[in-house]
Amino acid sequence: MKIALIGATGFVGNIILNELVSRKHYVTAISRNTEKLQSSDLVQVVKADATNEEELINAIKGNDAVISAYNAGWTNPDLYNDFLAGSKAIQAAVKKSGVKRLLVVGGAGSLYVADGLQLVDTPQFPAEWKPGALAARDYLNIIKEEKELEWTFLSPAIEMHHGTSGVRKGNYRKGLENPVFDENNRSVISAEDMAIAIVDEIEHPQHIRERFTVAY
Repeated sequence: MKIALIGATGFVGNIILNELVSRKHYVTAISRNTEKLQSSDLVQVVKADATNEEELINAIKGNDAVISAYNAGWTNPDLYNDFLAGSKAIQAAVKKSGVKRLLVVGGAGSLYVADGLQLVDTPQFPAEWKPGALAARDYLNIIKEEKELEWTFLSPAIEMHHGTSGVRKGNYRKGLENPVFDENNRSVISAEDMAIAIVDEIEHPQHIRERFTVAY
């Protein structure tokens, strides 16, 4: 398949890029900072700003699907507004490009941990993660109204690390609105195994116009 990956140099985006390439997909790797990316037989590097619709339309056109691993930067003082602006621009650009399939990597904060209570609203939720989590939750509510695109929103496990528990186990379990917990009552996954779940969903769609989550 031909897949456009937005945010290809980010922590999660780069791991998704590696997973796509390992499965021999053709990737348009899109980033504002392309110095870290290398073109190859399978990877075309494109410099574009996620908030610039026109740049994105040109980069996305002709692909079978778009994966957005866009992140406005955890240390960005205007993270909330920038994340929403970028996410809306990406959604609009995908529509205008003619590509129907969009998978958005969001946050775990919007997962429901009790009746009507989302993780981001619990007292123990870390304050420094809140702007990004609130932005991802609000964007999920926006994309839920999207009727044209075949969108999917992925929330990672509550704990998501690079190289957790042996890096790439090659397995995961799925849920929808609630976190998936293991036998130790932890919701955890490595970024590598989340990338497997993302590419699996692109190859064999199971969650069109809905959110899902993955953990061990």
